[in-house]
Amino acid sequence: MLGTALLAASRNRRVRTVVTKSPLTRRVVTRFIAGDDVTAAVGITRRLTSGGFDVTLDHLGEDTFDRGQAEATRDAYLTLIKVLADQGLSTGAEASLKLSAMGQALPGGASLAADNAAAICAAAAGAGMTVTLDMEDHTTVDSTLGILAGLRKEHPWVGVAVQAMLYRTEADCRDLATTGSRVRLVKGAYAEPKSVAYPAKADVDRAYVRCLDILMSGLGHPMVATHDPRMIAIAQRLAVQRGKSPEDFEFQMLYGIRTGVQEQLRAQGNRMRIYVPYGDDWYGYFMRRLAERPANVAFLLRALTTR
Repeated sequence: MLGTALLAASRNRRVRTVVTKSPLTRRVVTRFIAGDDVTAAVGITRRLTSGGFDVTLDHLGEDTFDRGQAEATRDAYLTLIKVLADQGLSTGAEASLKLSAMGQALPGGASLAADNAAAICAAAAGAGMTVTLDMEDHTTVDSTLGILAGLRKEHPWVGVAVQAMLYRTEADCRDLATTGSRVRLVKGAYAEPKSVAYPAKADVDRAYVRCLDILMSGLGHPMVATHDPRMIAIAQRLAVQRGKSPEDFEFQMLYGIRTGVQEQLRAQGNRMRIYVPYGDDWYGYFMRRLAERPANVAFLLRALTTR
C-alpha cells in the first residue's frame, strides 16, 4: 500500500512541489543522487572506477513533452560522454537513457527519440562506452524495443532493461537472449495494472528467476540488477550451471544502496556496475526508490525530523 501511494505521488505535481522545495529533503536525496550536474557525476565516476567498479550514468529526466527539452537532454549526454573521454574515465562507463526524456511521448516521438539516442550511441562508440535503454511503464515497451532494434543495426552492443513484473517479459527475454545481447533484468518500479503485471511480490520474484534462467541460458550478456540477496545467490548458481564466467554477466546496483554488498561482490571477482543518477530533475527517480524499500522511507523521515 505504501509503495503504491509513493508511486502515485511520483506523478503528483503538488507533492512534487512540496518535496523538491524542502531543504531537508536534500539530506536524503544526496544518498541516492550523485549531484545536480556533470561535474558531480564525473567525480563520483572517478571514485567508483578507481575502486574497481563499472558505472552506468543516468541524466535524470522523464516525461518530456517539449522537443527543445528532449534535445537539451541529448546534449547533456553528449557533454557527459565528452568529459568522461577527455578525463580518461570512459572505459567501464556507460550511459543509461530514458527514451521518454528523448522525446518518445511527443507526436512522432519514436522517431525523435531514436534520432537522439542514435546521436548518443555514436558519441559513446567513439569514446569506448556503451549505452543501455532504461525501460519505463508498460505502454512504452513496444516502442522501446523497436528503437532498440534500430539502434543495434549500427551498434549491436546497445543494451536494454526489462521488467520481470510484466507478464510479457519472459517472452521478451527469449527474443533478446541472443549472441552479445546486453539485457538488464530488473523487478520493476512502476505502478502497473493487474492486466499487464504480477500484483504480488512473490509472483514477481518467481518471474524474475524464470527470466534470469532464460538470460543465463542464452548467448547474451545478462545484467542482473537487484539488491535482493536471494536473487543474487540464484544468479551466481545459475551462472555456474549455465557455464557463464564472471566476464559473461554482471551485477548492477543503485548508487547509495547496499554499498557493503556491492563491495563484497566486487571483491569476490564479480563484475559490479553501479547505476549513478545525476541532475536536478530527480523527483520521479527519488520517489520510486522510496517506494521500493520501506527502509528508505524511514531514512527520509529521520532526515526530515532531525536537524
